[in-house]
Amino acid sequence: MSDFRMKVFRSAARHLSLTKAAEEMCITQPAVTRHIKEIEAEYGQRVFERTGGKLVLTEAGRTLLAHAGDILEGYDRLEYDMKQLSGECAGQLRIGASTTIAQYILPPVLASFTARHPNIRLLLFCANTEEVEHALARHDIDLGFVEGIGHRQSLHYTEWLKDELVAVVSTTSPLAVKDEITLADLRQIPVVLREPGSGTLAVWQSALRHKNIPLTSLRVIAHIGHSESIKRFIMHSEAMAILSVRAVSQEVFDGTLKIIDIKDLPLERMFHIVRRQGQENSVAEKFLQYLLKHKPDLCMP
Repeated sequence: MSDFRMKVFRSAARHLSLTKAAEEMCITQPAVTRHIKEIEAEYGQRVFERTGGKLVLTEAGRTLLAHAGDILEGYDRLEYDMKQLSGECAGQLRIGASTTIAQYILPPVLASFTARHPNIRLLLFCANTEEVEHALARHDIDLGFVEGIGHRQSLHYTEWLKDELVAVVSTTSPLAVKDEITLADLRQIPVVLREPGSGTLAVWQSALRHKNIPLTSLRVIAHIGHSESIKRFIMHSEAMAILSVRAVSQEVFDGTLKIIDIKDLPLERMFHIVRRQGQENSVAEKFLQYLLKHKPDLCMP
């Protein structure tokens, strides 16, 4: 039991577009309009206006949007609790994870969790750390997994797994003859990095800052948004990339990439689980219990 009209309104309010709301909710645009008109009739207030051809939230619309996340989460808790009475576990689980976690860590445990609980509807949103935090703050997701720790006061961060960043090159690159480079060498090597907003880039910048090395002093030839794309890039380049060891372990094993140590530059970090302060979501809590139970299986050997 969930208020579909509220979901339609929230989608339209998030996109400020009836067309995009229809696409997201898999209904027609007239159906979106009908659901919104029903909400307006129920509360006796207009929630949208058109200004210069653009959809704009009214004061009533902004008030409704501020409550929409809590209302829909309440329906999710109700569905979970009612199903529990008959021994079932059902509901929706919306997870946002930064790229490394979404691609290389969560899929196996999500597969086993959904196999155990087939009535749970799963949505996995993959983005960089900054975007995951933003989605969580907007109630677009229930849980976040990020590659660093942010500073949003509305969010609660819990340490989860350790990770290490490594410098990698193609085994066909001239750099592959080296096993180690120095900090001075860094300034001469072409480097490919993750995009601004990613946790991987933030850790790299922080490590350099502690060595008084500005990022602008390096030969950064590209910022690329996904680890898989970066790996494909450097396989056809003489450049070096900075990535999670989890992202390159298979290629290192296969002999297509090589890890090079950077002397005196530790690149360890901690993955964090992120929730909203005071958040209650029964399905999310059940998944967290399952996740922590299987944490040893996710740790690198």
